[in-house]
Amino acid sequence: MGKVKARIKAPFGEIVIEGESPQEILKMLETFPDDFMEKTADLVSRRLAPTAAIQLKGVVEFTTEGPVVITREKLTHYEAIGLILYASEEKKNTAAQITKLLESSGIKSMVPARLNEMTKRGQVFKPDPNRPEFKLTVQGERWIEDEVLARLRGKMS
Repeated sequence: MGKVKARIKAPFGEIVIEGESPQEILKMLETFPDDFMEKTADLVSRRLAPTAAIQLKGVVEFTTEGPVVITREKLTHYEAIGLILYASEEKKNTAAQITKLLESSGIKSMVPARLNEMTKRGQVFKPDPNRPEFKLTVQGERWIEDEVLARLRGKMS
C-alpha cells in the first residue's frame, strides 16, 4: 500500500499529514494539542499583520479608538466603510463604531444603510445574527485589496 495523505484546510493555509496508513494519520492527529489550530492561526496572523499595516500606510492610521481613514483621495462611503472594516481587528466592527471612526476621519455617512447595501452586494455579512457586528466577506476583502487599495496606491506613488 502507498502513502496516505490528509490535507486539512485552515484559515491560515493548509496542513498536510502523511503516513503509511489511515491509522497512522489518526495517531499523528491525536498528538496535536487541542489548541493547535488557534495557536497556529494566531501566530501566522501576528507574523503577517505588519504587512497589513504596510499595505494601509498613508491610507489608514491605527489609533487607540480604532482605524481612521487618513487618505486625501476621494472615497465613496462604501470604500471608507470597507477600509475601516479591513483595518479592524478580525475585519469586523459594529455600525456604531464604524460611524464613530468615520466621523474621526472627517466622513459623515449613513453607515447602517450603507452596510445593508454592502450586505446585498456580498461585501459584508453578520457572522452572528444576534450580535451587531459586520465582517468583510472574502469577496469584500478582495475588493478592498484589488480595487480600492490598488487605486489608492496607484495615486500615491
